[in-house]
Amino acid sequence: MKKVNINADKCKGCGLCIDVCPKNILQFSNRFNESGYNYVECIDDESCIVCKSCAIVCPDLVFTLNKPAKQGAGNG
Repeated sequence: MKKVNINADKCKGCGLCIDVCPKNILQFSNRFNESGYNYVECIDDESCIVCKSCAIVCPDLVFTLNKPAKQGAGNG
């Protein structure tokens, strides 16, 4: 399961999330969304620490973050 999901169609490319990411794994895409904005993408999902800084600063609520399940959880 991906840790960082970005709704590219809602992103307006403000870059606030890029500035606050402690792992520097967010960058502007080379592509544009339906509205013509250069949206943000995650370049290294595995390095994400799910700190939620990107989601907190995003004015357009484009981020959905998932914490991975702990190894061995539910194995009786």
